[in-house]
Amino acid sequence: MSTATLSPAAAKADTPIPLRAHLRHTGALIRRNLLWIRQDPESMFDAVLFPVIFTLLFVYVFGGSIGQSLGGGQDRYVQYVIPGLLAMMGMNMAQGVGTGFNQDFNSGVMDRFRSLPIGRGSVLFAKIAVELMRMLFASVVLMVVAVLVGYDIKHWPGLLASIGLSAVFGSALMWVFLTLGVVMKNAQSVQAMGFLVLMPLQFGSSIFAPPASMPGWLQAFTDYNPLSTLADTARGLMEGGPIAHDLWVTLIWSVGLTAIMAPVAIHKFRTKS
Repeated sequence: MSTATLSPAAAKADTPIPLRAHLRHTGALIRRNLLWIRQDPESMFDAVLFPVIFTLLFVYVFGGSIGQSLGGGQDRYVQYVIPGLLAMMGMNMAQGVGTGFNQDFNSGVMDRFRSLPIGRGSVLFAKIAVELMRMLFASVVLMVVAVLVGYDIKHWPGLLASIGLSAVFGSALMWVFLTLGVVMKNAQSVQAMGFLVLMPLQFGSSIFAPPASMPGWLQAFTDYNPLSTLADTARGLMEGGPIAHDLWVTLIWSVGLTAIMAPVAIHKFRTKS
């Protein structure tokens, strides 16, 4: 939709909107998105199946061999990999938000929103808020499965802090994928780009295996890979151990991505033709 064809309501939407109105619009859009999920429960399949499949796959396929390298067996690997999988929850949901956002554009839903006198940022903030709720649900599913396969929750405050940190980093990644959802032509392109970016970050990290056996150049990469630092922070919080370096690196990544990509995503959403 070009600016030349904007309705009076759309033109009004480009005028400054008070913070209180922004919050009201965001709340209404959150409710709309939640009602949509209730009408389409299949949209929650990824939040349910992802933590179940990944936990069972890595614990029972790789748990024995990698657990031995950690000085134990499958039980030792369970304690190692679950904090890493918890760190992945935000990343997994972030990729989904870009795909869904792109589909909303192609279906005309976003054109309808942009014709209304509401804050442009409210649409994006509502998307992120609902995806964070889905992420929290997926984290609960993950921990239920983790306990069933033998994970011992030693520090409940550390577990809650790990979920919170995963949500912070996940929300930062969501701004990246919202931008991709606006600029890419279709959902398949968003998915493909997400795969190309996130797959190396996932497997070139300490999520699934300790980096000690990796080549030196890859170890250097994992030291500042945000997924590694997020996973290592979660392990430190949940299992006990140093977290200062990894925590600061994760927070720097989160703040940096949000500061750069949030304005870009909102601008691209406002100006998309």
